[in-house]
Amino acid sequence: MTRLFISRDSTALSLGAEQVVTAIQQQAAAKGQSVEIVRNGSRGLFWLEPLVEVETSEGRVAYGPVEVSDVASLLEAGALEGKQHPLYLGNIEELPYFKNQDRLTFARVGLTDPVNINDYIANDGYRGLKNALNLQPAEIVKQVTDSGLRGRGGAAFPTGIKWNTVLNAPAEQKYIVCNADEGDSGTFSDRMIMEGDPFVLIEGMTIAGLAVGATQGYIYLRVEYPHAQVALNQAIAAAYANGYLGDNIQNSGKTFNLEVRMGAGAYICGEETSLLESLEGKRGLVRFKPPLPAIVGLFGKPTIVNNVISLASVPVILDKGGDFYRDYGMGRSRGTLPLQLAGNIKHPGLFEAAFGMTLRELLYEYGGGSASGRPIRAVQVGGPLGAYVHEGQFDTPLDYEAFAAISAVLGHGGIVVHDDTVNMADMARYAMEFCVEESCGKCTPCRIGSTRGVEVIDRIVEGVEKDKNTVLLRDLCNTMTYGSLCAMGGMTPFPVLSALNHFPEDFGLKSKA
Repeated sequence: MTRLFISRDSTALSLGAEQVVTAIQQQAAAKGQSVEIVRNGSRGLFWLEPLVEVETSEGRVAYGPVEVSDVASLLEAGALEGKQHPLYLGNIEELPYFKNQDRLTFARVGLTDPVNINDYIANDGYRGLKNALNLQPAEIVKQVTDSGLRGRGGAAFPTGIKWNTVLNAPAEQKYIVCNADEGDSGTFSDRMIMEGDPFVLIEGMTIAGLAVGATQGYIYLRVEYPHAQVALNQAIAAAYANGYLGDNIQNSGKTFNLEVRMGAGAYICGEETSLLESLEGKRGLVRFKPPLPAIVGLFGKPTIVNNVISLASVPVILDKGGDFYRDYGMGRSRGTLPLQLAGNIKHPGLFEAAFGMTLRELLYEYGGGSASGRPIRAVQVGGPLGAYVHEGQFDTPLDYEAFAAISAVLGHGGIVVHDDTVNMADMARYAMEFCVEESCGKCTPCRIGSTRGVEVIDRIVEGVEKDKNTVLLRDLCNTMTYGSLCAMGGMTPFPVLSALNHFPEDFGLKSKA
């Protein structure tokens, strides 16, 4: 029987993977050909989805993008034996886009059946947990600290410091909370992990529990991720059945329980304290800090709140050691970051790389330039609250401090590309509109500032007292940056000011040059 691998990832499904699976099953059966189709995660090469990989004696051979209308010719050409066809790609891992990645967190995504625990274990899964079970909590925290891992959700706070704070906070009950409310535009790495390798997140959260003495974990998942919900719940059930979750993990006497909780579609609940409020059953409003969640978190108890990629990076650190992970990257940005290419880009998808690659290299050598073939004019990095980077800044290395130096943020690694047809005044206005829509309303600078921001940008574009209103917009952005309770209002000025500074002509203003 020939084994085929076709992704169950949301992107692949949206491009017709389910229909391709049905067509292959039906047409292969009609020809008397026996096939087993494994639903794996996506390799992250979205322009080639639906991707069909065939297991042969020489290894996997890929074909893509495959449409239902291609199935007959594929079978006729001998694709089940890995033979040539116009859609033939060879070994996907040898393509430059894939081969030149540093796949640490995403090592198994696309390789394994995401919800098969035996598949996970056979591909180095649970090795990190095995090591952690033989270490003292402080030793686990030290490995994470030594790795240099920083929060991959956008804030880039050192993970080891957060864990150490929770470890040393006295309490009878502590919690591990995974922020899986991935709401930023152009970001999908969290979803890809949860759909394509949920066990690595489960393992990471279990290790975090052992590290700080927490016995209960929650994955706060955005409601727009139904496929991730299914995969996570299937994997959690398998982990319980095989002794990797529960009251006696692998006969160690250690306890860690885990469950998925669904959000209700509020972008603000991606902010950690608002998430905790929602998890407690309250309206998602931002909390004042201090106290920090590490001291007073979920239900008033010490709580680790990390995003999906942060927690999913922990197993490889505990498996290979903090020094191994720290050897990737540059400066204070250690390890790898899953970069997500979206928007007007020829090769959209996920590219996991060590910190240090330049934005230009990613956009052109791997992204292939714009999908339209026109010059890339602006790139928003770090989600809807991220600054717009102009062409003169494309040689900036992908590094937290390097981006901060140009008044930008690397954030969650989401990269949205715009060609030279974009109107940056429209983009600035959209940033303010987004804040109006998604603000929790608790603080005045965010709630009122964003509403006034839309009005002021409209006046500038309409030519009403341009100079006076430009000064007013900058003053308003300053108030929002320094007066808002959280990053929702505090970072909305990033895209607005970067658009205003780099593309003044789109506002009808004179260029500084």
